Amino acid sequence: MNRKCINSKINIEIAAPSFLRFAMMSLRGQRTKQSPKFSIILLITLLFLTSSFIVSSQTDIKPIYQFSVLDIHGDSFAFADLKGKKVMIVNTASKCMYTPQYRGFQKLYLNYKDSGLVIIAFPCNDFANREPYNNKSIRRTCEKKYEITFPLMSKISVKGENQIELYKYLTAKSLNGYSDNKVEWNFQKYLINEKGYLEHIIPPRKGPMCDEIIEWVESK
Repeated sequence: MNRKCINSKINIEIAAPSFLRFAMMSLRGQRTKQSPKFSIILLITLLFLTSSFIVSSQTDIKPIYQFSVLDIHGDSFAFADLKGKKVMIVNTASKCMYTPQYRGFQKLYLNYKDSGLVIIAFPCNDFANREPYNNKSIRRTCEKKYEITFPLMSKISVKGENQIELYKYLTAKSLNGYSDNKVEWNFQKYLINEKGYLEHIIPPRKGPMCDEIIEWVESK
């Protein structure tokens, strides 16, 4: 057996809980001493326990309600207050080719806010300097030009060294339980279900009134 295989086996055994390591050792130790029937039974048991362990690990994924951020006014905004609601999180910018999507977000919000939809916008300047303004200017533009009434957060970073904890969660499968991904550009949409878990990711090029989003909002 080559070194790579040996290391892989060691890593698996270290990561596995004690009952799985015991089953592995038992299978290796008994396969030459016991009947094939015994080995098959032990193998089936091992597979069952492994699948149970995987399911148990998946239940350790936490919903988005653990996070709090600052809104555009500098006040605390707690995701725990959104339990039972569908939430769309989007990174926005004032000078982007997709900036007119603000109008679509406002229309979507007005159409479905009474059904439990919340849209949360996070201005960011991580892509080609498309959001160079401060919070005061961003708020003025959003409120006067686009007349938005959905929650607008303080300017943040969605990638790199200054990436906020919320976006670390949204982009890592080990944290969100759904997908390893990158924020491609301004106006990428993350769709969170009523239980607080990431359910869909909509790319920037697709507007807020696209069929995928409408179907998700209206689904039960």
